[in-house]
Amino acid sequence: MSGWNPDRDSDLDPGWNVDWMSRLPPRLHDVPLWELAIPGSHDSMSFCLDASSPLLPSQPCILTLCDRVLPRCTRTCVFRWATTQQSVLSQQCDLGVRFLDLRVAKKPKAGGDLYFAHGLYTKLRVKETLQELSCWLDLHPSEVFIIAFSHFESLTDEDHTHLMNLITSLFTHKLVYSKEIPTLRSCWVRGQQLVVSYDREQEQHPELWPGIPYWYADSPDPLEVVSYLEERQREGRPAGFYVCGLNLTEDAACVLLHPLDDLRKMTVKAAAPLLRWAAAQRAGPGAAAVNIICCDFVGLIADFCSRVIALNYKPLLAVTMATLLHTQGALTIS
Repeated sequence: MSGWNPDRDSDLDPGWNVDWMSRLPPRLHDVPLWELAIPGSHDSMSFCLDASSPLLPSQPCILTLCDRVLPRCTRTCVFRWATTQQSVLSQQCDLGVRFLDLRVAKKPKAGGDLYFAHGLYTKLRVKETLQELSCWLDLHPSEVFIIAFSHFESLTDEDHTHLMNLITSLFTHKLVYSKEIPTLRSCWVRGQQLVVSYDREQEQHPELWPGIPYWYADSPDPLEVVSYLEERQREGRPAGFYVCGLNLTEDAACVLLHPLDDLRKMTVKAAAPLLRWAAAQRAGPGAAAVNIICCDFVGLIADFCSRVIALNYKPLLAVTMATLLHTQGALTIS
């Protein structure tokens, strides 16, 4: 177990998380990746939103109307509420994030370049971001990511073809094919580091996985988020990968009525019950076991990644305790 002890505060040091998958005990090397607890970031690229960019066409009518009258004020307000991450991509990776929520959009008058978006468009393009991720993976060959491409605001069929070709050409042998059952060991043996979910029907690329279910409560109340997740768990988890979202959701009225507030303050205030719920979960094959847990502001919410990673050790600790109790019972009888 590489000396990991969940009772030591030092083992919750984020610096330990850079290569956390390679440190997992051997018993976890052969389980499907969807039986591991994996930290993820919600709207992973929102740390680089462009406050001067136009709003996305899909934004609520009230925001688009305000944008026509007071574009600067409206965009500044949306920027404050649409920013869900402060840590840049490499920092998220270093913190232990292994699931990226990538929402792609085509910016008006930007040529053929694709960007990410959440209310507004990002400053960074898709191509340079994936190149950065590829470099990080080269430096950490034992770490495996699940990345989910979704939303695809204003993309044409040609744009989709371009994006899928970019993904498959850039990562080539690193990709886990959608028909495989990936484990850490199988990925290490084959040099694979990337499960790519592409939330659009396509048959030409068996390297790409279908959309991954994302459970989110669509509520600004953390207790409602917890209640929603518990209700979904009672219904049973999906087969394969799935995401539990700890992220809060505000509506257009909240954005406009609180122009000087932001999502960061709301998330920090609500963090305690969300983290308590996460800490009470377990990884594994059971119907109620968690897989990917996503959070806003992964670098700001204390120990989020470490707490999720620690869930992978719960079954092992339970087996150890059971063995100790059995041994003590046998000694008492003898």
